[in-house]
Amino acid sequence: MFCESVIMESVLVKLPATTLEALNRIARQEDVSVGQIIRDALNRDFRRREKAKKPVRADERLVAPLRALLADDFAYAESWADLQSRLAGKGYSLREAGGGLCLHRLNGERICKGSELGYGYASLMRKFQRPFPGHRHKWLSDRMLGTGT
Repeated sequence: MFCESVIMESVLVKLPATTLEALNRIARQEDVSVGQIIRDALNRDFRRREKAKKPVRADERLVAPLRALLADDFAYAESWADLQSRLAGKGYSLREAGGGLCLHRLNGERICKGSELGYGYASLMRKFQRPFPGHRHKWLSDRMLGTGT
C-alpha cells in the first residue's frame, strides 16, 4: 500500500473554551485528534467552496452599451407593459430571475441582471407601484410596496 508523505505545519488557533471542549469531546468519541477534526472540517469546507455556484456576472463591455441603449426605455416607461413593449422593440425582454429580473434577448438568451444595468427590481417595482407580472416572490412586493394582505 502506498502512502503519500505530507509535510504538516503548525498553526496557533485561538478558540473559545466551549468550542475547544466540543472539539475534545468529538475527538474522544471518534478516537482521533482535535487536529484531525479540524483538518477534516477544513477539507469539507474547501470542497464545498469549490463546488459552490459562482456568481453569474455579465461582461461590462456588453453591459455598458446596453445600459446606454436602454436608458430611455427604463427612464420613460410608465408601466411594466410599456417597458416590455419598449424593450421588445429593441429585441429584449425582462424575465423573472430568483428575487429579481434579468434581461434576455427575444430568443431567450440571458444577457444580464436588471441591477447590472442600473435598474434593480425593487426600484422598478416602486416606480411602477406593482410587482413584475407573475413574479413568484410576492413577499418582495409586500415589503417594498407595503401591499401585504
